[in-house]
Amino acid sequence: MSTTLKNCIVTVSGLTAATVAAFLFYRYVSGNSGNISLIYILALVTIVRFTDGYLPGMIASVIAVVCVNYLFTYPYFELNFTLSGYPVSFLGMFGVTFLTSTMTANMKEQARTIAEKDKLLSETEKEKMRANLLRAVSHDLRTPLTGIIGASSSYLENPALLPEEEKIAIMTHIHEDANWLLNMVENLLAVTRIHDQSSTVKKTDESVEEIVSAAILRLKKRLPEAAVNVSVPDELLIIPMDAILIEQVLINLLENAIIHSQSKEPILCYVDDDNATVTFHVKDYGIGIDPERLGNIFDGNSYIGNKESDSKKGMGIGLSICKTILTAHGGTINARNHAQGAEFYFTLPKGETHHES
Repeated sequence: MSTTLKNCIVTVSGLTAATVAAFLFYRYVSGNSGNISLIYILALVTIVRFTDGYLPGMIASVIAVVCVNYLFTYPYFELNFTLSGYPVSFLGMFGVTFLTSTMTANMKEQARTIAEKDKLLSETEKEKMRANLLRAVSHDLRTPLTGIIGASSSYLENPALLPEEEKIAIMTHIHEDANWLLNMVENLLAVTRIHDQSSTVKKTDESVEEIVSAAILRLKKRLPEAAVNVSVPDELLIIPMDAILIEQVLINLLENAIIHSQSKEPILCYVDDDNATVTFHVKDYGIGIDPERLGNIFDGNSYIGNKESDSKKGMGIGLSICKTILTAHGGTINARNHAQGAEFYFTLPKGETHHES
């Protein structure tokens, strides 16, 4: 529908409704005809609110004054522009319309400006996230690939000369790096899953206990020796989420804690419940996180414990993807140090569930 057609429909509809209401008011409320002007003023404000530009309101104000004069002022059904107070009524309606049009136009312009700024900010955030992910991918994929190529080359060049123990060590190294690459691919697929849904996720009611259990089982397949102590509330917690994505967040956090804490102590995974949110915690008892990195640890920079390195696998890409997943869920994720190590925790809202069709 064109803007002109919309303006005409709104203007005609508003004036028609005001005229009908004025006739009813004039007929059933005798001796109070002066309030009929207020009915038309209300119609003018409504017309200005739902039309574009100044012209519809100006035309409507002229028609409204003519209607009051012609239909509701004695002598009826005659135009009499010499009536006492008529210029005041005309100027009053015209002034109200002009001021309302100006204010509405300014508000609409401000709304458009804010929307453009929000869109620009959103695009900037997306570009920043893409840049961070590409930087993290370039590091975290290159490192295990280099290790696999180097280990396999050593094995292929001297298979007969290598002792059995060294062969097993080489194959173990290749196996670990291949698993790491698989984890990276799963993370990238998780981000693709979100972007395919326009940065939102379809949520279904899921049991928190089952999500935690599934994440631990998947972690055990990748790291059979991992030691994790789990604690969840006794009552059944059902909250809306994308189960696959939240499992991936838990796996990323648990795996980072096991690999980078440099501790043999079991990882603690527990869940808190309050009125509005459910909070998942992953707590390790290791070297902690450099305080200087806590502010930007989710930005996608590869990171290992208290230092950066180009020779080891970082946790940057996993944490960046965790933040992307939680943001798409309307949740938050944070990190902090405690007296004996580091703790990552994220919240999910208990809001309404949108079931998949």
